[in-house]
Order: sequence, then C-alpha cells, then structure tokens
Amino acid sequence: MPDEALWKGFFDPAEVVSRVGCASHPGDVVEFGCGYGTFTFPVAAGLAGTVHALDIDPGLVRWVSRKACDEGLTNVRAARRDFMTAGTGLESGSMVHAMLFNILHIEEPEKLLAEAWRVLAPGGIASVIHWRNDIPTPRGPSLGIRPSPDQCRSRAQSAGFRSIRGIALGDAAPWHYGLLLVK
Repeated sequence: MPDEALWKGFFDPAEVVSRVGCASHPGDVVEFGCGYGTFTFPVAAGLAGTVHALDIDPGLVRWVSRKACDEGLTNVRAARRDFMTAGTGLESGSMVHAMLFNILHIEEPEKLLAEAWRVLAPGGIASVIHWRNDIPTPRGPSLGIRPSPDQCRSRAQSAGFRSIRGIALGDAAPWHYGLLLVK
C-alpha cells in the first residue's frame, strides 16, 4: 500500500460510496480488503448497520480500529482475516452489501466472488471498483493482471450473481470502472 494520503488522492471516497450505494440499505456491510479504511469510514458514517472491515494485514486492521475509535464510529468491526483461505467468518445471507474494491486481480477472483455471494442476503449487492486495464494509471497492479469489466461480469455470473450493471464513477475515481452485482 502506498502512503495513506497518496492513496486517498486517487479517489473521492465519499462520492464513490454514494455512487455504488454501500450505505443506502439498512443492514450490515462487508468490505474485502479494507486497507486504510478509505471507503470503510464514509460507509460507516452513513450506515445504520455494521461495517465488517476485513484485511489480511494486522497493521492495517489496527489502523482502521484506532481510526474508527478516534472518529467515534462504533459500527466498524475491523478484523484480520485471510478470507481467501478461511472465508469471512460471517454467516451466509447476513450482509446487505459487499465491497470488492481494487481486489479482483487476485489469483482466485472466482473464490472471492463466491464468498461475497454466500454472505449476501437475497437481493444483496456487491459493488466492484477496479483499476482500469485499458489505460495506464498512476498506481495499481500491472496492467496484465487487472481484470476487464467483461471478465468481472463473467466471473460474477459464474459465482451466481443474477444481475450485473456498470456504474459511472466519473471524477470520483477517474482511473477505475465500477460494477454492481445483485444476488
């Protein structure tokens, strides 16, 4: 991860969260790979439920926990989790939204999408934003491993998502594309 200030400069986190609707439904949200909490905190600020912010890096989990406490956000549950090998630890059908931001370039994206589908309630939404693979960007994984929107759509369908649509991120995330996946 780059420095937090540099990382935040690539997005308008509050606007991204608004455009993908992470906090627009009552219930709990899971974030796969929370990093610095760039998107965790704007979601938590507008959510009636709990944000389960998961990351494999214990330092980032401590960072998010401390920052949530400092900001008075009692609805953030940061946890160290290797969700690729052990899943999320969340009950099936317990989430209204799953955030998959800048993560689907991993080795087994189908496995991650299947776990997101599993924890979502019927009608739940998984939001995807990812670094574009058709242009050079100031950061992100190498162009060769970035999934295209079509690859993400195909993988999401294989995981069981019934409806998939693109969303315009515009200036909120100019180097990214967005998708909404409905269970």
